[in-house]
Amino acid sequence: MDDAVWTHTAETIPPGGSAKFRLQCQERTVEGFVVNVEGAFFAYLNRCAHAGTPLDLWPNDFFTEDGRFLICATHGAIYTPETGECVGGPCVGGALASLPVTVCDGQVVVRCPEP
Repeated sequence: MDDAVWTHTAETIPPGGSAKFRLQCQERTVEGFVVNVEGAFFAYLNRCAHAGTPLDLWPNDFFTEDGRFLICATHGAIYTPETGECVGGPCVGGALASLPVTVCDGQVVVRCPEP
């Protein structure tokens, strides 16, 4: 098993849904999450650009109430799910760190970023 790669069945992450995972990247364990936005998948490190804290106060709870944006539960930083760009709150101008994600044979595949 390759700890630098995470796979999950795509159909179990519905549009507007998310899933958390851990990867072993360059001898360091990192926590990330993947979101499904109308059938497209995007993955990020679970670390707010403002304070470095995890975005989800409740496990696997990343979207705003209306489902349009990602939100940091600690300070209210708002991010676009497609790009990770901060569009509101204390992190304006920052962005979430993205992770490479693909879908292959019905599996969402997330990898560590290239060094």
